[in-house]
Amino acid sequence: MSQTAASLLFELGTEELPPGALDRLSDALASGIVEGLDQAGIRHGRVRALGAPRRLAVHIEEVAVTQPDRAFERRGPAVAVAFDEHNNPTRAAEGFARSNQVSVEALERLETNEGAWLVYRGVDTGQATADLLPAIIQRALDALPIPKRMRWGDQSTEFVRPVHWVVALMDDAVVPMEIFGVASDRQSRGHRFHHPDPVTIARADDYEQALYRAHVVVDRHERREQIREAVRGEGERLGGRAVLDDDLLDEVTALVEWPVVLSGSFDETFLRVPPEALISSMQGHQRYFPVRDVDGQLLARFITIANIESRDPARVIAGNERVIRPRLADAAFFWDLDRKKPLSDRLDGLEQVIFQKSLGSLADKSRRVAGIARAYAERFDTDPDTAAHAATLSRADLLTEMVGEFPELQGVMGRYYAREQNESPRVADALDEIYRPRFSGDAIAGSPLGQLLAVAERADTLMGIFAIGKAPTGAKDPFALRRAAVGLIRTLIEGQHAINLAGLLREAAAWQPETLGAEGHVDEVVGFCLDRMRAMALEADYAPELFEAVRSALAPTDIEPLDFQRRLEACRAFAGLSAAGSLAAANKRIRNILRKAGDTGDAPVDPALLREPAERDLHEAVQSHTAPVQDLIERSAYTEALARLAELRAPVDRFFDDVMVMADDDSVRHNRLALLGALQSLFLAIADVSALPEPG
Repeated sequence: MSQTAASLLFELGTEELPPGALDRLSDALASGIVEGLDQAGIRHGRVRALGAPRRLAVHIEEVAVTQPDRAFERRGPAVAVAFDEHNNPTRAAEGFARSNQVSVEALERLETNEGAWLVYRGVDTGQATADLLPAIIQRALDALPIPKRMRWGDQSTEFVRPVHWVVALMDDAVVPMEIFGVASDRQSRGHRFHHPDPVTIARADDYEQALYRAHVVVDRHERREQIREAVRGEGERLGGRAVLDDDLLDEVTALVEWPVVLSGSFDETFLRVPPEALISSMQGHQRYFPVRDVDGQLLARFITIANIESRDPARVIAGNERVIRPRLADAAFFWDLDRKKPLSDRLDGLEQVIFQKSLGSLADKSRRVAGIARAYAERFDTDPDTAAHAATLSRADLLTEMVGEFPELQGVMGRYYAREQNESPRVADALDEIYRPRFSGDAIAGSPLGQLLAVAERADTLMGIFAIGKAPTGAKDPFALRRAAVGLIRTLIEGQHAINLAGLLREAAAWQPETLGAEGHVDEVVGFCLDRMRAMALEADYAPELFEAVRSALAPTDIEPLDFQRRLEACRAFAGLSAAGSLAAANKRIRNILRKAGDTGDAPVDPALLREPAERDLHEAVQSHTAPVQDLIERSAYTEALARLAELRAPVDRFFDDVMVMADDDSVRHNRLALLGALQSLFLAIADVSALPEPG
């Protein structure tokens, strides 16, 4: 470590932090401190955001011990105003010099196009980083994303939890500061039970090892990996595979400082309950990791992570087994009770549950989805009556006790109850599939009926919410419309359904309450969906120019997500061809020529007016390619079509090398424009390749 830099450690010790907020607060604190250092011009090295249930910490390497000196220039009055006719300084000059605490003679002149000005040039000496840190850290703490702060004791300050200690070090030196009424020092705290005594941090770089000796794994990423591996290994020891849910891993990581794996069992009679219900109970209520056997069947075992190495682990396990039993008994009770009443008998109850004030009840929404599904059933190779029936039942499980206790099981329980009540397997599965994809990366519905319901459901939601003026604004999206649009688009593309987006949304708009005038919002929702498609394309590493090339060639009313995706893939393949750059430049040139000439280029070409060999060759090439390319386009074989059009590179290049498009003869000029228009039309039938980047 050089004398000009030092490792910085800041730790804020608190009562147990909300587990769902630990990662967010830890990352935000590190970002805030780094932002403060950057604004102060203080260079630094690697940044690590650390954290555990009772602490937020940031460790930054190679932090400069002082700010760099900064040269500055302050402009004063114009020279004409600063001196009188005898070249004596005026009050303006003297005042400017006084404000900079120098004499007038120390001021310099700055010559500009607007005249000469007095200036003062100097150097601000950089402050010590240690002197700047208290304000930097306090600003970072004040900016943390804490929705509700609290006070404690007789303090007037507020934070998410009471603060008990503050560690602030640069190498081995304490950085003096007071945070939330607590003075900084080098005394941290270890595990609440294994090491209740203070832990002295000699140097910033010793922090993690010192806390590890005090039974605290302060690196949350390392702690998470320890838990994951421990749970995985315990699952194997039990003869199965642990169900490792990422959200549960994050939550457990935020709850323990010293993870210790334990496992227990429960009565096998509970396995008659659908496994999803048992898993929700174990994960949601107790934060246990369920275990499946090699065939995927749930075992009557669970894994838990303790925050202490007990001297009597058997007693801890027995306590966990005792706690889980009533939870599983509740799930079994709900399962038995709910099956006594068919889903169809619950439909009347949906009339009493409001979906949204202006859009009516859940029953109203089910009827709208059923109407859309019936209208598009045949496009999804599905019987219209079956589709409408499944859509009508799709929300009935919301009124069951099980879904009331575990909302995340909506649809899942509908599938189980429908099968118990002799609904067809197709209908039962669709009651679950209507909600897919449930989250980013989730699979779409597996069956055509499920895909139909998923599309109808999201189309109704999008049109209804836009119609009542609740479109997303900024980061706010209370109705999850972005997720709904992505789910709709993914289902149409991955399900291989050639559905016109505007037509689908017009159908959905027709089912909305007449007073809302939903039809007037169709274009807005199409644009919203296109924005989501663009985001999806960028995430999939499609260049922005590829998306714009396709979007520019299609009217909003002609958008079919599946067709759009095929064109997008074709453009990416075309962009990789050696002829792509030249043809993109040629199409851009054609577009500019036609625009400047005020000619649409859609007149027929007269072969008799083709005088130059290069234009005759191009006309012949365009004619020979038109029919096969159009045939490929009709079959949506866009990649092959663009590959055929790439063959036109040579005659196109010769045309622009040898032919003067804007000939003096009107008939010749218009004929050549018509030829260029015919060429451009072949490309525009797929995409506007002029939007693609030119090589070099």
